[in-house]
Amino acid sequence: MAETITLEVCVDSADGLAAALAGGADRIELCSALEIGGLTPTSGLLRLASSSRAPVVAMIRPRGGDFCFNETETQLMLHEIDAVAAAGLQGVVLGASLPDGELDQPTLDRLVRRAAGHGLRCTLHRAIDLCPDLARATGQAIDLGFERILTSGGARSAPDGLAGLQRCFDAAAGRIAIMPGAGINADNVSLLRTRLALTDVHASCSEPVAPASPQVLAFGFDAGGRRQTSSAKVAALKAALLS
Repeated sequence: MAETITLEVCVDSADGLAAALAGGADRIELCSALEIGGLTPTSGLLRLASSSRAPVVAMIRPRGGDFCFNETETQLMLHEIDAVAAAGLQGVVLGASLPDGELDQPTLDRLVRRAAGHGLRCTLHRAIDLCPDLARATGQAIDLGFERILTSGGARSAPDGLAGLQRCFDAAAGRIAIMPGAGINADNVSLLRTRLALTDVHASCSEPVAPASPQVLAFGFDAGGRRQTSSAKVAALKAALLS
């Protein structure tokens, strides 16, 4: 019997949420602004997702750019964790870095403790891909109390990061779930399945949005590069994981 692999799909809109669920996603990562890697979702989207039939975890990231957060930004993230709990979702997705790329363990400890106080499960996001030693960072994530790590193995995409992913799996030794993500689709997920003991896979299953009108672009209301979740791509990846 084939192993059961959980498919997590990241979405940043109401339409994306509906498409992911229609395609058979097992878990939703709820964000805003996926074109820059995802930010904390709006209160309205949190409320909408609270009725999802699949578990939902929410990104906690107050701005784009790096993951080096000051005290004001850390306070924002603590309040955002409270909002996710109040919406009734199942977990949060966190990350914080030091300027050298190492995990900011004191900040992460505060965030994880806040989430745990609400009964929320915690995923360490791809801030880990900036770490110079993925194996050590995996051990730190375990010590901090994370349940899952989302990583591309330190590469631009998971298929390109197989060596780094293997280091994470080896360091985890079954103590934490390692969830490959970035650039995964129905056509290449078999490569990961043959090399890694997968339990979870993360993907956007998205396609480009039609370009905005020249006027919208000229006013700066759209920077281009937006994508939308495809229920067909979700279904195809789900089928590939079940085959």
